[in-house]
Amino acid sequence: MLTGNPSGLIERAYVFSKAAHEAVGQVRKYSGEPYIVHPIEVAGIVQTVPHTDAMLAAALLHDTVEDTQVTAADIEREFGTEVAELVGWLSDVSRKEDGNRAARKAIDLEHTSKAPPAAKTIKLADLISNSMSIVAHDPKFARVYLIEKAALLDVLKDGDPTLWARANQLLQDGLRRLEHAGI
Repeated sequence: MLTGNPSGLIERAYVFSKAAHEAVGQVRKYSGEPYIVHPIEVAGIVQTVPHTDAMLAAALLHDTVEDTQVTAADIEREFGTEVAELVGWLSDVSRKEDGNRAARKAIDLEHTSKAPPAAKTIKLADLISNSMSIVAHDPKFARVYLIEKAALLDVLKDGDPTLWARANQLLQDGLRRLEHAGI
């Protein structure tokens, strides 16, 4: 699993995230695996670059506010302000009533553009994890997704440069692969 964690913060974030996603029956879309597989992968990617325990905890918790019954206040109460702020930057702020997908993505992009570098590093790891899965399992949606994520990369440049380069390469390779497949 993940290293570091003298305070137990990462282990508590793992247990909390796992329980939150299980409580709503969330699984990975294409594989049916327990959802916690994705936050673990994101945290593992973050761990490959300079990071803090708060970043690893936020990586494990990054989808809880969007996808479960967990609130931002719950995150702050359980994990403190630093982790809660990172999760807040990683959570979409748009709502269905804000318009179509493009309108909502524009709102979320603006929000992400203001995030601190630590949150952008986690967002890059999330983008890497999701892109690999979507390109492999849903080529038709992958075209839309990768174009959206190319725009997101523009606002993530002050995240970790190694992850930014990896995400950029992954997106370019994915788009080429789809183009060659005629998608």
